[in-house]
Amino acid sequence: MSTRRTSRSTFRHRNLPLLLLQAREAVISRFRPLLNAHGVTEQQWRIVRSLLDTGPQEPRQIGRLCGISSPSLAGVLARMEDLDLVSRERLAHDQRRVMVSLTARSRALAAALAPRIDAEYAALESCVGAELMRRAYATLDELMGLLGGTPGDVED
Repeated sequence: MSTRRTSRSTFRHRNLPLLLLQAREAVISRFRPLLNAHGVTEQQWRIVRSLLDTGPQEPRQIGRLCGISSPSLAGVLARMEDLDLVSRERLAHDQRRVMVSLTARSRALAAALAPRIDAEYAALESCVGAELMRRAYATLDELMGLLGGTPGDVED
C-alpha cells in the first residue's frame, strides 16, 4: 500500500505566498549575477534602491520599505556602513534615532549598475511582453494597496 497522496490538497486555494516567492526567485535570478559581480547582496541593493527613491530614512522605515526584519537589518546596515555604502547619523533633536543615508560610493555603484539593470529589465520585458509587465506592476500595486500597503516588520 502506497503512502503517497493521490487526492488533491485539503486546501481550497493555491499557495499564494509560495507562488509569490517562486515568481520573485524567477525575477531576481536575472539580476543576481549583476549584483554579485559588483559585490552587493540583494538586501543591500534593495536598501540602495529604496534610499535612491526616498532619500535618507530611519532604519524602521527602511525595514518596512525593503521587507527586512529589524534584527537582520541591523546587521545589513552595519556591513553596508563598513563597506562605505551608507552612513548613519544620530538626529540632533533625538539621539535615540538614526538617519541612514547613501554615500558617494553607493551612488557611484548605482550609476554603474543602472545601464545593466535597465538592460535586464528590457530583456525581461522582451521575454514576457510589455503588457504582462504592465499588468504585473498594476496587479501587485493593487494587491498591496488592498492589503494595507507596504509590509510591516517581516521575517526573512
